[in-house]
Amino acid sequence: MKLPFTNRPWKDLVVAGVFLLVCLLLIFAAIWAYRTFISSPPYVDPVKYPVRGIDISWHNGDVDLRKAAQDGVEFVFIKATEGGDYKDRNFRTNYEKAMKAGLKTGVYHFFRFDRDGVEQAINFMKTVGQRRPDLGLVIDIEKTGNPPDIPNDVVTARLAEMVDYLNLLGHRVMFYTNREGYYDYLAETFPGHPLWICGFSETPINAEWTFWQFNHRGKVEGIKGDVDLNAFCGTRPEWESFLKGDLWPYTSGSANQQPNQQ
Repeated sequence: MKLPFTNRPWKDLVVAGVFLLVCLLLIFAAIWAYRTFISSPPYVDPVKYPVRGIDISWHNGDVDLRKAAQDGVEFVFIKATEGGDYKDRNFRTNYEKAMKAGLKTGVYHFFRFDRDGVEQAINFMKTVGQRRPDLGLVIDIEKTGNPPDIPNDVVTARLAEMVDYLNLLGHRVMFYTNREGYYDYLAETFPGHPLWICGFSETPINAEWTFWQFNHRGKVEGIKGDVDLNAFCGTRPEWESFLKGDLWPYTSGSANQQPNQQ
């Protein structure tokens, strides 16, 4: 005789619950593995790379860059714009704070694959204004946050338009990217430009680079939550030469390279 309370739906619910629990455990395990083994910061030798910095945008909230400077931060890259019309709401405030804190500054623009290069350059320059950042202007080029269906040659053509526009105004241009972005968009089209590379291995890329973003979860006094940590590729005397423009573009292994005349 079949009892009224022993029915199949109850067993199905148990199986479904176990399956859901297993799926959740796998997701948490994947996140833990990513944070522990893939995006964990490498050891960055303070003797080899003594000059350290950060990069910030409005996502970092209200920052105290005086405290950051007291904590050993010497430079900061500040987001200004994105695409053809977006302006970072904290750019002016962050730039003023950096000046008052005595930090060397760079300013960056997030490049949109689906917008005209000159249009993006104009947006960038309207926000930067007459400022001449110590570390020049940076174009952030990466696939994350961009449409996946834009051909590489279209991206590089638009990027070249933006670079040419900024160069004609006398600005020094650097690129920020990761390994994939470097080989897809920069290696062949823009050789010799200074590179700010994002990477989590002790050799971030098999190419010359100037700055290295090595940690997305850094902790710095004056900033709540995580902040990106960066290092300059060179000694302190080379850092001073870089700031004077003597070694622009300074890249690893090329301390005797002549300044770029573009």
